[in-house]
Amino acid sequence: MRRLASLPTLRISRWVLIAMLTVAPALAAPKLFESSQLTPSGEYTFGIEGPAVDRDGNLYVVNLGRAGTIGRLAPEATASETFTELPEGSIGNAIRIDATGTMFIADYKKHNIFAIAPGTTEPRLVFHADEMSQPNDITLARNGTIYASDPSWKSRSGRIWRIAKGPDGTMQGVAMTSPRAMGTTNGIDLSPDGRTLYVGESNSGEIWSYAMQNDALAQPRLIAKFEPNTIDGLRTDANGRLFVARILKGTIAVLAPDGRMVRDIALKAKEPTNLAFGGSDGKTVYVTQRQGGFIESFRTDVEGREHCLQMRKC
Repeated sequence: MRRLASLPTLRISRWVLIAMLTVAPALAAPKLFESSQLTPSGEYTFGIEGPAVDRDGNLYVVNLGRAGTIGRLAPEATASETFTELPEGSIGNAIRIDATGTMFIADYKKHNIFAIAPGTTEPRLVFHADEMSQPNDITLARNGTIYASDPSWKSRSGRIWRIAKGPDGTMQGVAMTSPRAMGTTNGIDLSPDGRTLYVGESNSGEIWSYAMQNDALAQPRLIAKFEPNTIDGLRTDANGRLFVARILKGTIAVLAPDGRMVRDIALKAKEPTNLAFGGSDGKTVYVTQRQGGFIESFRTDVEGREHCLQMRKC
């Protein structure tokens, strides 16, 4: 009788345990699209920008403590450390990291593109153009080509540069021709198939898509329009959605590839300058906040395009 009486209790305990093990991970997982502050306020200067994540999950951001530095935030860390410094007078504005682990930095002050080889911290000059107003933001194609936005804030105009290895192995660049006069080109990224270039123009608040034909932009299409001077950096995910930093609005707008609004993600501060995908699965979005000089982050449902390329899955 004692054995029979104990069986129901054993069965109940077993199923309760299974239920607890099943539910616990779900309860522990952060909610999607809910942002929280990740690093202390004031770590970075007013020029906080250019986030990028490497294959090991380290996040790199320009201007830690003072202009010209690059900070690194290790996985699970809550404070950044200095990774490297650019040459005297140079100030970074954008960082991208390719599948080999090479880091590229846009130096808007001196009109340069620097590269840092994997396992090193020494910036190496790979491209310079006096004709540039500045390289503001950059994106990388699968074949290593760099596309750089080049705004002229004074004339409220802009261009896109295509920078790629020439026959002699050095990086060579050209300002791409465009069928329309462009505004202050700023945020920039590619579609997952690499055939479409998305460009945000800060002065007009417009986001345009282009097909690319060698050194020419073609088939311009206005896909979204926000209030003037309220957009900054942008990134695409592996499904082709656009994540747009709404500076002064304090949100990240998520758009379908055709520009249709999918959602607007509320942030902790009002001046997001740029964003990057990272984390072990590429579904953590890191946002650089000019207001407060810190980084915040949220989880999303699809990994970033660049993370997918870095991990050689796309």
